[in-house]
Parts: sequence; structure tokens; C-alpha cells
Amino acid sequence: MKFKAFLTESGLNLLEKRFVPALEKMGKICHVYLTRDHAFFLHNLLLSSDGVQCVAQFRNQALFSDHRISSQLDDRIAFSLDLSLLLRALRSSASTISSSSHDRLLIKLVKKLPPNSTQPAPFLTFETKGNTSAVLHDVPISKPLSTAQVMELQNCLDDAQDLPRTLVGVDDLGRLQSFIERMKQLGDVVEVMVSKFGELHLKVSTSLVTLGAELKQLVVVGERGRNGGGGGDDEAVAVQVSMKHFAKCLQFHLAKPDSAFYGVGSHGGSLTLVFRFFVPGTRQTDKSISLHCRLPVLDTGATA
Repeated sequence: MKFKAFLTESGLNLLEKRFVPALEKMGKICHVYLTRDHAFFLHNLLLSSDGVQCVAQFRNQALFSDHRISSQLDDRIAFSLDLSLLLRALRSSASTISSSSHDRLLIKLVKKLPPNSTQPAPFLTFETKGNTSAVLHDVPISKPLSTAQVMELQNCLDDAQDLPRTLVGVDDLGRLQSFIERMKQLGDVVEVMVSKFGELHLKVSTSLVTLGAELKQLVVVGERGRNGGGGGDDEAVAVQVSMKHFAKCLQFHLAKPDSAFYGVGSHGGSLTLVFRFFVPGTRQTDKSISLHCRLPVLDTGATA
């Protein structure tokens, strides 16, 4: 089982300044899943909990150069790590590169003998290499997942990537975040309604007051409403989710997405947020990066 790659300058910037800080807001521990073509950061896919599932996916070219991976499981390797330790290593490596002649950042999986231990342990090592020296940063990782665990992880990933048939897009994430900040003061549950006519409604209710927000004329991806409006019972669906979960997902603004799309899964079983990223300087979707979350539903509302 081997993995070695050079993290590019753009790849270091993506992870250190954007994605790892955002992922850390979702939870301390994360699975890293490496394949021939992609690198994944996965939250809560293997846990039978009511937490938010998150999938960040990168084509290897978006992060690495001279990428090499080999394992007995079709060149797939998965393990878990502490995101705060990963972020510390990334920031330290970035600082080393910017302040010295060290200009290449090598990442590799190694086994080392930890201090005060007699048993070798696995690490993800960051090595900044210069002409005459190298600086190492070791991030402890879990024992690599077994074949059965990797297959289970892949199955969970396939399931998590089954997106809703209708998604509506919101470009102004700051405005949405300000709505949620006000709504958080009123209750622990938020009702979210997604319409095939490009509408997103948010509502929080108490015994004394109801506060809501309606976003209209949004971009629709997938199935659209019929006859231009006022269609049948399947044209909109409302679900209730944890306010804490919903607000936490909005922390992905740290990853600097250009827009977010919302959709309700089949049978109203989940709420999905898909973040879109543009190729820098364009309005074209960057297909080398994808990020989405799936929130568990507390109570399925009536279709509108």
C-alpha cells in the first residue's frame, strides 16, 4: 500500500485556505479516500448517526502532480485523520515554502515509530524539499481501512452522491446566512420548501411568532415545474431539518463556493446542499471540484 504525490501550489491553496477550514467546522474527524483519479474528504458516511453527511471530491489534477498510488484493492486507500492536525501541517508547510527556498511539497503515506512507542504507526507526511534540506510534518492517521470497510465506504459514497431530481440555486450565500442567523434565535427546527418553479422557502415557527424567507426566480437544475406555475402536488415539497445542521452547512462559505443548490431527496428523506464552484475568472463550472452535504430530515412536511 503506497501513496506519494506532490501537492501543487493551487492544491495547497485549495486545502489550506478553503476546504479543510470549512470541513473542520463540520467535525473534527474525517475520512480521506484516495483513488487513481480522485481524492475525497468524507464526513459521517460510515457512522450510523443522525449527523450531516459531507462529500468533498477533487480530481487528482486539482491537487497533485506526479501522483502515484498502489494497493491490493484496485489502488484505493482510505483512512481517518484529525482535520485540525492536517490543517496545522498544511499551514506550516505553506509558511515554510513562502519563507525559504523550499519549493516542492511532497505528501506520502509512511510508517514510523512514534515517541515512547515500540510499535510503528501510520502517518501522512508532508515534506517540503529544498536544494539542501527538507522539513517534515507528520500527521497521525488511523490504520488504513480494510477491504470490507473500503467497499462499505464506496457503497455509502455511491448512495450519498444520489442527488435530488430538482435543485434550486442561490447565488447570494451571505444573504441566506444572515436570514439563518436571525432565525436561529427563534427555534431549533427550520422548515425548508423547494419548488420546481425555482423557489426556496425557509420558515421557523414558535407558539407566538413565525419568521420566514422566500427566495424566488432561482435557477432550476433537473426537473422543472409544468405549465409555468401552480402545478400539481408534486411541484414542491417541504421538509423539516435541524437548525443546527442547516446553519453548520452554511459554514462551507469558507470554501468560497460561487453558489449553492438545494433539493429534497426521494420520498422527502433528506435535504441536500450542492455547492458550485466556477473556474477562476469565468462563469463555467469547475468540474474538478465538487462539494455537497446531505441533512437528515426530522419530519417530512406536506407537499405544497
